[in-house]
Amino acid sequence: MRNLTAPLALAAALLAAAPVHAKPADPDVAKKILKDSVAIPTVEGRGKVPELAAYYAGVLKAAGYADSDIEITPMGETATFAATLAGTTKQKPIVLLGHMDVVEADPKDWTRDPFVPVEENGYIFGRGSEDNKFDIAMMVATMAQLKQDGFKPKRSIILLLSGDEETSMTTTRALAAKYKNAEFALNGDGGGGLIAEDGKPQYYGLQAGEKTYADFTLEVTNPGGHSSRPSDVNAIVQLANALAKVGAYRFAPQQNELTKVGMPIVADQVGGEIGAALKAFAANPADAAAIAKIRAEPEYVGQIGTTCVPTLVKGGHAENALPQRATANINCRIFPGVAVEAVRAELEKIIADPAVKVNTDPDASASDASPLRPDVMAAVTKAVHARAPGLPIIPSMSAGATDSYHFRAQGVPSYGVAGLFSKASDSFAHGLNERVPVAAIAPALAHWDSLLRDLSK
Repeated sequence: MRNLTAPLALAAALLAAAPVHAKPADPDVAKKILKDSVAIPTVEGRGKVPELAAYYAGVLKAAGYADSDIEITPMGETATFAATLAGTTKQKPIVLLGHMDVVEADPKDWTRDPFVPVEENGYIFGRGSEDNKFDIAMMVATMAQLKQDGFKPKRSIILLLSGDEETSMTTTRALAAKYKNAEFALNGDGGGGLIAEDGKPQYYGLQAGEKTYADFTLEVTNPGGHSSRPSDVNAIVQLANALAKVGAYRFAPQQNELTKVGMPIVADQVGGEIGAALKAFAANPADAAAIAKIRAEPEYVGQIGTTCVPTLVKGGHAENALPQRATANINCRIFPGVAVEAVRAELEKIIADPAVKVNTDPDASASDASPLRPDVMAAVTKAVHARAPGLPIIPSMSAGATDSYHFRAQGVPSYGVAGLFSKASDSFAHGLNERVPVAAIAPALAHWDSLLRDLSK
């Protein structure tokens, strides 16, 4: 581990300098936490996640948290982090979610070193500055400020940080299993506000559902033989026929509470033919014209049902031999509430060839959408409207996966309620020259402070 004495001392001094009052954390403190976080390269294989966890522990201890309030659990080269602000009752706790790991970044491709945080032209540049260290820094700073203020929540607030969300999510599954008794989860890695290029807020997305990620392997095996003696049965041809059927198939359209509520709001935002189609589908999920229009738009096709696409193909073992084996990966994004096994069975029915085996990835597990709880909706609305009065709040379903996925699978309602508002042109998560606007820090701190004070009463 690197020498953390100087950063921790400065963090402690900054936190100690903040007066005791019920207001959001100091933006300078949060900015320093963000920069220090970016400077620790928590990429898979470098073993740096425990170092970042230790740094966060130091910041919180400087604010008054006891050693017993913080738990860092090593898991291979990575770790999980948990910090508890104890409640005054035995009610179920609220958990905050985020992930400490980031995707790899090659310095030679970046304008600046991705792991040397640079503040320039109103932005903080660096890998993970947006995904997910911005909102983690805001949550850590807010947890520290609440402790300094002497805030006593009725429900315990537990900050949970995973260490491999970008890869295997092993730490996420461990946290979800351990904290499955939580009342609900607030995830800093989902949702957030969109700002137009003219600087005006457009809407706030509240992530309350994620499609299930599941891979299925199609497998065909044959005895093989010499290519000069072809037979009517060929593993590659059989697989190709199966793939053609899967590629042409469309799963039945579906909707849930999120799409019923969110689609009409999105429709008003985007307008035009696609806006009309979204509104029509929300009113009538059997509207064939609306379905056809939405399916033709990659941005929206995933919102109306399960999708499955071939992504990898392997076959044969020699140029002059009949293939003994051919396989293909089918990547499915399954609509919330639909069982993984039900999709596997449907794929088997589509293919209609007993020679093609459909195998399920054993790690695949389904999770349903979270209900739009009145208390969560009210708290989010209050926090968002404090910074942007009247801004539309759109319940949304993500086609990707975050830590919320595994908490929902354990029965914990989870909501992506990030405090970051940014322009689409400023979003470079997983890409080159990732950055976040410095001006986003203060309102994000107010956002988290408002949410935690209101929801832990």
